[in-house]
Amino acid sequence: MAAYDPRLTPARPDLAAEALRGRVEAERFAAPTPMQVAAASTPLFSRPGAKGYASELLMGAGFDVYETADGLAWGQAARDGYVGYVAAGALAPAGPAPTHRVRAVRSTLYPAPDIKTVPRATLSMNARLRGRIEGEFLVCAEGCVPAVHVCAVDAAQADWVAAAESFTGTPYLWGGGTAAGIDCSGLVQAARWAAGFDCPRDSDMQAALGQPVAPQTLMRGDLVFWKGHVGIMLDSETLLHANAHHMACAVEPLAQAVSRIGAGDAGPPTGFRRLD
Repeated sequence: MAAYDPRLTPARPDLAAEALRGRVEAERFAAPTPMQVAAASTPLFSRPGAKGYASELLMGAGFDVYETADGLAWGQAARDGYVGYVAAGALAPAGPAPTHRVRAVRSTLYPAPDIKTVPRATLSMNARLRGRIEGEFLVCAEGCVPAVHVCAVDAAQADWVAAAESFTGTPYLWGGGTAAGIDCSGLVQAARWAAGFDCPRDSDMQAALGQPVAPQTLMRGDLVFWKGHVGIMLDSETLLHANAHHMACAVEPLAQAVSRIGAGDAGPPTGFRRLD
């Protein structure tokens, strides 16, 4: 059998997706059960007992489940194809398609259309909901969200880099993808999704996007890659990236980042890419 990326292929030695029968070896195969995230967000782990997140899923995200055991659901995220384990209690059966998404970097989910009520949760950019606008709120089964913070689910932000900039100051979190904590590739993915583009989850996957460019021609929106890291150019000289040095999504001169990162294990930049 051909080698495959386990991050993107729902296959284990004991279980694999029915669609992969004949392409991978497994003791048994299963059809997916479509589910969706019912919590504000939920971490996705590469394996049970993993020490940290592999990714993070937001409210309304689709997740195809192939097995549920010991409180965990193993499956594949519908949008980026990432495979892993999430808390089974964070999922609900997939319902009608969402009508809206959160366009603000963060918003508040209230139990009623009243900002003086105790919030139920904080939602992050790209959370998806099904509801209707009533006055100043989106009213949905989960609660009420200020209408100013949402848009039609298929509405795209014109400037994806501006979407990324809205995360400035957000704490760094390995595997994170929300306004409560985000990592370098999660920042790129969240911003690209806000602008209506498909985007894979990890920096090595994102390194295949777009076309290579020379460092002396860098401009706003170009990506700079290091081993295991990615940043977004705000202009020809300034980098935005979620990073463990600042423990935040931070802005700094590219030359400064290149010098500091180059002094560590990551070494010099491995590539520069210009997206569509």
